[in-house]
Amino acid sequence: MLNDQLVISDVTGPFREPREPVLSYDYSIQRATWAATHAVRVKIAQAEELDYVKEKLLGTVTGSPGQQLMLNKFLSRKIGDQKVRIAEAEGWLKERGDVLVAPFTGSLAHYFPQLEAWVQAEQDTLRVEIKNLVGLVASPPAV
Repeated sequence: MLNDQLVISDVTGPFREPREPVLSYDYSIQRATWAATHAVRVKIAQAEELDYVKEKLLGTVTGSPGQQLMLNKFLSRKIGDQKVRIAEAEGWLKERGDVLVAPFTGSLAHYFPQLEAWVQAEQDTLRVEIKNLVGLVASPPAV
């Protein structure tokens, strides 16, 4: 029996979507049973997903424009990777064909708790990676 495990062969992005406040990544995915790779576009809502995760991990974020850019790129990619895992677990990627994973808002808001649980579980690891890559640390809560 062939291994039907999902393999991500390439990721490009982030891209700014026209007329939408989102960043997107394009994933090339492959399974052993597929003849060719297929595309998955993952959209990350800037306010509802990216800014929310930044706030949860770091509180009020300060830093240079370059640090902000690096932080947004790092976190949006991590969020995109996790959204691909959620889409795979939900069976969205089982069929051959191109797929869009939209922001977990509106009609897809019921998937957001899975993303939130991932942030909670991985917050220490993510904070260390952010500190090492970007040089930013969590700000203490306001008293």
